[in-house]
Amino acid sequence: MARGPLGPAAQPGRHVRGRAGRVVTVGAAVSVAARPGRTARPGPHLRHERVLLRTGARLVAGMDEVGRGSLAGPVSVGVVVVDVSTRSAPRGVADSKLLTPLARTALLPALGRWGTARAVGHASAAEIDEIGIIAALRLAGTRALAAVAERVGPVDVVLLDGSHDWLTPPAQASLFDEVVAADGPRVHMRVKADRTCASVAAASVLAKCERDALMAALAPEHPAYRWDENKGYASPDHLAALAAHGPSVLHRRSWRLPGVGVLGDVPGGG
Repeated sequence: MARGPLGPAAQPGRHVRGRAGRVVTVGAAVSVAARPGRTARPGPHLRHERVLLRTGARLVAGMDEVGRGSLAGPVSVGVVVVDVSTRSAPRGVADSKLLTPLARTALLPALGRWGTARAVGHASAAEIDEIGIIAALRLAGTRALAAVAERVGPVDVVLLDGSHDWLTPPAQASLFDEVVAADGPRVHMRVKADRTCASVAAASVLAKCERDALMAALAPEHPAYRWDENKGYASPDHLAALAAHGPSVLHRRSWRLPGVGVLGDVPGGG
């Protein structure tokens, strides 16, 4: 059934005042009412992206990762590309960790039309075990950048959340290797970019939704671990299943998994 436009106080993603600290659901989004004496935090915007575009970049990509701390499944990296013609992000876009699953899913149609290109890259648990989590993040990010490059060409600058550049390959892998010049886009770091930069926040939502869907699809193959609920993270049910059954083939078996002994002595349960 079609519905008319929502009133100002009922717009999805709008902060509605309630009792101090109370979580208020508005449409598909959830926000925390401001405590007395505090001002509401502004949402993500494109000011940082536009500064980079004014310095000569043609394409700027916001990038964020999800699943780094999960015990099972892939690590995933989302990318959203913007240019000088990109308008403000759809209403309700925010860091994926601040949104409910319903709110994230509700944003997908609008995010699929926003920006010039978007993609999510993944690195599997087996790849994480083989090359380590940082190199796996780089692999997933590189795959996402390759996917958007097929549509719009190579990205000039990547806007990356945090203070550690895990995307740029190390110039020298070890003391015995030759120094190799980094090949790829320039990386611009910004702490809390997922809360202030619209392209990064959008990338976090896309990556979170896609990875969550992957883990939910894998759950029936390994039902004991309840991945449809915990998405591979260390929930009590997941830890109990690890202790009872050992790790599955989709767990990060090179890690010191909670409740698991020496992996060589543990069967691949699931």
